[in-house]
Amino acid sequence: MKRNIVAWAALIVSTCALVSSSGLTRPVPAALKIPAESQKTARALSDAFVAVADYSKHSVVQISVQRKGGEGRLQGRRELPPGVIPGPRGRSPEELEKFLGEMLKRFGTPEFAPEPQQFGGGINLGTGSGFVYDDQGHILTNNHVVNGANEIVVKFHDGVEAPAKVVGTDPQSDVAVIKVENTSYPALPRGESHNVQTGELVMAVGSPFGLSQSVTMGIVSATERDDLGITGDRQGYESFIQIDAAINPGNSGGPLVNMDGQVIGINSAIMSGGRSSFGGGGNDGVGFAIPIDLASGIADKLIKDGKVNRAMIGVAIAPVTSSEAKQLGMDSKAKGALVQSVVPDSPAAKAGLQLGDVIVGFDGKPVLSVSNFRITVASSEIGKPYPLKYFRGGKEHSTNVVLGSAEKIKFDPEVANNEPEKESPKDEPNKTKIEGFGLEVQPLTPDLAKGLGVSEEKGLVISKVLEDSPASANGLEEGMVISKVIRNKQVEVVSGVEDFQQLTKDADTLMIYVSSSKIPGRFITLDKAKKD
Repeated sequence: MKRNIVAWAALIVSTCALVSSSGLTRPVPAALKIPAESQKTARALSDAFVAVADYSKHSVVQISVQRKGGEGRLQGRRELPPGVIPGPRGRSPEELEKFLGEMLKRFGTPEFAPEPQQFGGGINLGTGSGFVYDDQGHILTNNHVVNGANEIVVKFHDGVEAPAKVVGTDPQSDVAVIKVENTSYPALPRGESHNVQTGELVMAVGSPFGLSQSVTMGIVSATERDDLGITGDRQGYESFIQIDAAINPGNSGGPLVNMDGQVIGINSAIMSGGRSSFGGGGNDGVGFAIPIDLASGIADKLIKDGKVNRAMIGVAIAPVTSSEAKQLGMDSKAKGALVQSVVPDSPAAKAGLQLGDVIVGFDGKPVLSVSNFRITVASSEIGKPYPLKYFRGGKEHSTNVVLGSAEKIKFDPEVANNEPEKESPKDEPNKTKIEGFGLEVQPLTPDLAKGLGVSEEKGLVISKVLEDSPASANGLEEGMVISKVIRNKQVEVVSGVEDFQQLTKDADTLMIYVSSSKIPGRFITLDKAKKD
């Protein structure tokens, strides 16, 4: 028996030796080799990140909020955001069953839409972020972080806590200012967000899920993201910096800093498919920050007056398309804001602006986008005259406009634009098909206007829209009223069915002004369908 054991042992040793000598064993990898220059660059970049993070933390705060009617302590309690379900660890079977049920319910209907970045907290308690704005104890954050709060506690990087009060909020931009009495913490230096470039390295600092002083790194994905409806108002003041640095619930109000340690934005919103953080809207790599140029202007007004009184010209505007630019006698690549309506007795009306004008310059600067033009005007000085350039009739004109207060200028969707009207021919045909554009029209009568609930007295009523036509593709519907057209680079009142039909016969592109009881007046451009 012993001989058998010895024999087996000898066999195993021999086999191992054979395998080893045959080169079947894995060689031990050599030490990692990195070119000295590459390693030097990597370490320098890493050191830069460390320096920016360390520098920023002295100004970044965690904001704990108790909503009206809330109960419970603020301090020392870490909360998850509304709609974010905590993990199952340490739960009873009953709690776990409820957790799984809510998980299935939430994951069953994911959505992909921009939404305000939720703050950490239950129904009544929440946690957000902010940063020291000046040496007077003012702290900049988001409106949705502190909105409706009856108790706010700010926690600094060294653990010191202090009560804070709301100085002012601005829902239209989602900016808010709060204040603490402790002013020993440094303000975060401000950068210039108008100089931010796509691809630039940035850091987002804040308290995601209540984890204070968290830093994430990424790049600027895009700038001037507007018309997202994040603030809840499509006519609001949006011009976001898009980033891919991870921001999560609780990051709201925290600073977005550049590699010089300067704040260039306020982390405010995320785009979420509803699948990445227990259904509560976690990081999907698409975040949005309010540019500091915009935020600081609003903050200064909140600190001074407790509210924001914006300047306004008194026009409804839309981007001018290449087709519309051509119709109006401009270069097809021209940028500007197409005037859709003018408020009577407004600064715009007093400056001579009319429906169909294209605003191309304001205060010596070109108008490159509607959102930036709106923001520029809003942040300008009320009562001060500003030079303004616009196109009309294929020519550029100049004027001065004295800005008014948005609190006093009210838009009426049924505002009348005082263009000269022409008499409609008698005995108009009842319904006429407009070939190539996919619609039928008929004269607008007083009875029709009353039945449709429109204020126009002259024009044509769309009586039919053909499927798969230029008219249907551009959202035209039965019951809409065509009151004006662009002809010879000018705005003209529609004089009648026959005249309108003749105009469309000779035109490959038709620019019309439509309105209804549901929508305010606006220009729409139709390209004639091509014949097979």
